[in-house]
Amino acid sequence: MVNRHLFTHSDELLSALCAAIIADLQEAISKKGSAVLLVSGGSTPKPLFKRLSETPFAWENVRIGLCDERWVNPEHIDSNEKSVRELLLRAYASKARFVGLYCSGMSADEAQDVCSKRVKSELWPIDVCVLGMGDDGHTASLFPHNPKLLEGLDEKNENLCIAITPETAPHPRMSLTFSAIISAENLYLHFEGEKKRLVFNEALHGDDTEAMPIRAFLHQEIKDIEVYYA
Repeated sequence: MVNRHLFTHSDELLSALCAAIIADLQEAISKKGSAVLLVSGGSTPKPLFKRLSETPFAWENVRIGLCDERWVNPEHIDSNEKSVRELLLRAYASKARFVGLYCSGMSADEAQDVCSKRVKSELWPIDVCVLGMGDDGHTASLFPHNPKLLEGLDEKNENLCIAITPETAPHPRMSLTFSAIISAENLYLHFEGEKKRLVFNEALHGDDTEAMPIRAFLHQEIKDIEVYYA
């Protein structure tokens, strides 16, 4: 089920989404002593990273990872890891432990199994996963009409990660698969702006997942997805 949370202003959205994420992490810590939070890259989550980092919380009990990574050195300006380290792993959240996907000296294809094993051993089970959405309807690094998209979206695929080279964006990528993402105890989609709202509505009212991969998550019946947008 898609549960929509619409806000007039970005600040209201960030406050509500931050509170929801913290509540989910607290519930996980209360149950098992630790929690796993997976976040997305790009520009949209940067203000959320800042808001989370400034929230007093038991961050020392949280492991943070990524839904996907651009296969570049973590010091590269396009690295999702760089963004998380600079904007999220600071202030109160500096106590959290980050587990990245990038493997130095290996191509994305070579590192696919390594990344799957790393996610399984260090970021599993997933308590909170926050997805983003591109203007083309991609999410994580599951891009429309990519030769490996169907493999990435196959719910029977037991691999947690898949190496993908997008035709419409720079850099090879490592992405979590549909089966990995949908396993999250709490699943969120976060986007902002009128253009993204139109993309979301188009995705919601169509069923071609190859054209808009986000549809795979909006139309599945395995897990509720909480959609936060302004």
